[in-house]
Amino acid sequence: MMLNVTAAFSAVMNTVRDFGTEQVPFDTAVGRVLRETIYADRPFPPFNRVMMDGIAISYDSFAKGQLIFGVEDMQAAGMSRKQLGNTANCMEVMTGAVLPELTDTVIPYEHLHEDEHEGFRRFTIEKEVRQGQNIHLLGSDAPAGKALITAGTQIGAAEIAVLATVGHALVTVSKRPRVVVIATGDELVPVTTVPEAHQIRLSNLYSIGAALQGLGITAQYLHLADNAGAMETHLQELLRDTDVWICSGAVSAGKYDHLPQVLHQLGMRQIFHKVQQRPGKPFLFGVFEKGPAVFALPGNPVSGFMCYYRYVQPWLQAGMRQNAAPPLYALLGEDVLFDKPLEYYLPVKLQSLPSGQWEALPQTYHGSGDLAGLLLADAFMALPAEQEIFKKGSSFPVWRFR
Repeated sequence: MMLNVTAAFSAVMNTVRDFGTEQVPFDTAVGRVLRETIYADRPFPPFNRVMMDGIAISYDSFAKGQLIFGVEDMQAAGMSRKQLGNTANCMEVMTGAVLPELTDTVIPYEHLHEDEHEGFRRFTIEKEVRQGQNIHLLGSDAPAGKALITAGTQIGAAEIAVLATVGHALVTVSKRPRVVVIATGDELVPVTTVPEAHQIRLSNLYSIGAALQGLGITAQYLHLADNAGAMETHLQELLRDTDVWICSGAVSAGKYDHLPQVLHQLGMRQIFHKVQQRPGKPFLFGVFEKGPAVFALPGNPVSGFMCYYRYVQPWLQAGMRQNAAPPLYALLGEDVLFDKPLEYYLPVKLQSLPSGQWEALPQTYHGSGDLAGLLLADAFMALPAEQEIFKKGSSFPVWRFR
């Protein structure tokens, strides 16, 4: 029985497995999924921090009408905290410095006039002053012990900065799954080969491999001929040491589509074959009890591309325990008619509207074999099977690939 998209996606996600964890140096962890909570080892910031170059004063002196302050000393970033000797004076301070003792307000140089009197430098305040201004207070960002980064976060530049700040030199992250991308077909030749008229170059391998790189996963590549015996031999060798097979082609009803039967003979438990969607209807999914999960995608490039982003990538992210992103919706940019009882994944170009919403502009493409048509789009809009007419301005979910 052919499943609808909701049931197929649920069936896929019900098989999610944890790929395990490992520790890596924090500065190599960009793109990895965090598997521990990171806490502040001390307050953020760890001292009352000067936010602008200028002078630090005691506000009480200003409040009593004093506008001219003689320079007593200098407090630069990295210096131990100094103390103002006389609250009628000021201390020059630099951005990032500890606020000197007996001062509570910082005035930037731009609001001051500097001169010299009897050999002493002094500053005259020329702008209004608020008590406590230009000071980043101790612990105002986060107290010691506060959770700063939660498990499931994909680590980026901001997370690296926090890891460094709290001294977390080794970080626990998800292991990356061992993935093999498998293309089938006698018509396929290597990229460097000049194809005959009846041949095409391998492309699905590399488009899926490139998408996996976005998750930090480096895949193995395998090209199999349309020969059931050879296909079974090659796949048997992969059973033990892989977590995921992403296959492209040989899953429909053609006489040379041997893959479903070969997978069955190898012991794969088929969960479904065929989904009520266009493109990607022949999609097959199954699992080996003590082996890889198998995503057997249609060979037409747009079909396989859509199925990867709709099913495979969410499954991989869940297996690496990455926090799921909220669904993205967009407004349809023009009327669309689709009269098949299938969920339609329409290639669209997204653009931001002044309202802050996304608009999805349908892109002309010539079916699931039109790989070049994807160059004009950056997402698929999911139009439900229950409708035939989709009006401009209606809101539907989109699955981004760019």
